[in-house]
Amino acid sequence: MSSLPLPMAPEPAADPILVAEMQAEVRELAKARDAVILAHNYQVPEVQDVADYVGDSLGLSQQAAEVENSVIAFCGVHFMAETASILAPEKTVLLPDLDAGCSLADSITAEQLVQWQAKFPEAITVMYVNTTAAVKAVTDYCCTSSNAVAVVEEIIKQHGPEVEICFGPDMFLGAYVQKITGHQPMHIWDGECHVHAGIRPDDITNVRAEHPGADFLIHPECGCVTSVMEYVAAGDVDADGVQMLSTGGMMGYAAEAAKDGSKRDVIVATETGMLYPLQKAAPQLNFIPANAEASCRYMKMITLEKLRNTLRDGSGEVKVEPLIAERARLPIERMVAINP
Repeated sequence: MSSLPLPMAPEPAADPILVAEMQAEVRELAKARDAVILAHNYQVPEVQDVADYVGDSLGLSQQAAEVENSVIAFCGVHFMAETASILAPEKTVLLPDLDAGCSLADSITAEQLVQWQAKFPEAITVMYVNTTAAVKAVTDYCCTSSNAVAVVEEIIKQHGPEVEICFGPDMFLGAYVQKITGHQPMHIWDGECHVHAGIRPDDITNVRAEHPGADFLIHPECGCVTSVMEYVAAGDVDADGVQMLSTGGMMGYAAEAAKDGSKRDVIVATETGMLYPLQKAAPQLNFIPANAEASCRYMKMITLEKLRNTLRDGSGEVKVEPLIAERARLPIERMVAINP
């Protein structure tokens, strides 16, 4: 297990010897079950360290579609395991805690989406991947934070500049996409991730004062996005130091910094679990959370012990009903095919 600091951990770290022993057990169980372990960047460090692949929603979806293993142990939240099941229906998808949900996914139901679409019958629907399989089944395109702009630009390219788009459920990501693309005939659902929405403009103001000159890596779901855009437009924040990035984009930033060996402060506005893989990728940088309390309780429900148990017992299987899966596959495949 890495000795890197764990800024997201609210409790003292577990005994490293016991952790290492359980990690070895997890690896043996995964091998015996022909399982690949996929983990989101927001997972606890000891789970990230035992995973075969760690990444963002788009990367995890791509891996789920491509891996040859017969079992996928998905260390993330429920909608992610559903997506893996849709993309790989012949595989067994296991989620270590079936109660690991998502506040953003809960912000819209399939019924609500259908009612919303009825108001704009000519519109094309784009739903963030943080939605249930049932919502995806009545969607035209899915997207992640890393390719949301590219998805909307592709729709405009195919259907023309006047095409109406219903975008949801995250209002901050929707506002960001509309700002970047300049696309006006766009309707945005009023939903949010409780963790990202909790990162407010005051957090940015305070952390900027404490770390002048620091770079900003900001997830476009954050509640501070609009204010930071205004700071940049007004010249209050140097545009060269501000980057709106998905978690995958943040990892790319760290990889580039690791190559040149530069040392600097970097403020990160997203779920605090992201600091662990960033620090691991670029240990010479000083990564600082924009809000140290921005921790997703659903992501943190997945523990090393629960992962061990699900691999040992074959428990926590996630399977999407075939008709819903069939309808949801097309918008997900469109998402996976469009790279930023």
